[in-house]
Amino acid sequence: MTEIGIGIIGGGYMGKAHSVAMHAVGAVFETKLRPRCEMICTTTPEGAAEKARIFGFNRSTHDWRELVADPKIDAIVIASTQNTHRDIALAAIAEGKPVFCEKPLGQSIAEAREITEAAEKAGIVNMSGFNYIRTPASQLARQVIQSGEIGDITYFRGEHTEDFFADPNEPATWRSHGRANGNLGDLAPHMINGAMALAGPIKSLVSDVETVHRTRPGADGPVEVTNDDHSQFLCRFESGVMGMLYISRIATGKKMGYNYEIFGTKGALRFDGEDQNALWLYKGDSAPGREGFTKMLTGPEHPDYKAFCQGPGHGTGYQDQIIIEAHDFLKAIEAGESIWPTFRDGLMVSEVVEAAWLSHDERRWVSVDEISAANP
Repeated sequence: MTEIGIGIIGGGYMGKAHSVAMHAVGAVFETKLRPRCEMICTTTPEGAAEKARIFGFNRSTHDWRELVADPKIDAIVIASTQNTHRDIALAAIAEGKPVFCEKPLGQSIAEAREITEAAEKAGIVNMSGFNYIRTPASQLARQVIQSGEIGDITYFRGEHTEDFFADPNEPATWRSHGRANGNLGDLAPHMINGAMALAGPIKSLVSDVETVHRTRPGADGPVEVTNDDHSQFLCRFESGVMGMLYISRIATGKKMGYNYEIFGTKGALRFDGEDQNALWLYKGDSAPGREGFTKMLTGPEHPDYKAFCQGPGHGTGYQDQIIIEAHDFLKAIEAGESIWPTFRDGLMVSEVVEAAWLSHDERRWVSVDEISAANP
């Protein structure tokens, strides 16, 4: 075993998740590289010291530049707000240190491209944070598709729906302002990444985007909401398959609606994020009277499950998705080569988001290649 010094920037929701993952991953997966939680960075010295105490880090700082440059930090996890991603990632790349960056890579397509190209030019191990597609059930879905078990895909329908902003009286927060913090910037990347992992790259789309609750309560009265609440788009994948995606932060009653249905020439798949330890499979060759979807509970035979539990049907949870990400990141560092999903994969997601905005603004079908060509 070899120790590796980890620095995490951000002490909020995702900063905590990645901290827990780095403490757990060595024992769960028996990794050759064993993370040492060396330093955490948050916005104030006092807050950083408190997070270091709670999350189990050796040291803390309120200056991310200090963390990035520290010789005891071997790899960096960026779990801070989107407006900080570009500067931190570029600095880490310049230091020659592997970087894991939460989605989206940057506030804009230009930032995402700059980060990606810098990492590739420097040959730095890099990874984008898309945790939901890493459930054992969704990894199994990828295997089923790649094996040809459901034949050729004929249609994909996906959604990422939550209701944390469904109440119009919910006060304005940082999520109320800026495109990168809206529904398309926050939730959509997960399902876009999932769709492309299961059905391949998206070639073109036509979208509709809406802000339903245009103001929210603020300390001094109503505050204007400057980003979107929900969006939908029809798309064509590069394979020619048609699809539909719906993403919403105001889907009343939905808590983790990361759902998809995939139809093929020989069968179909169905997944529900609120039942993340099950995958539903339909086989088209069933005998009459025996047709229907079969619920398959994840177990030790499925990807990444056995490391957590040897009992089928016992299940994994949200935190386990982050531990799986940490495992993949460590494997990439050990091999000295980036593995899926890389910054390039994150950039492809950002390009689809940008295409959705352009389609909405100009009320037309947009090829994703238009975005690539416009941002060389």
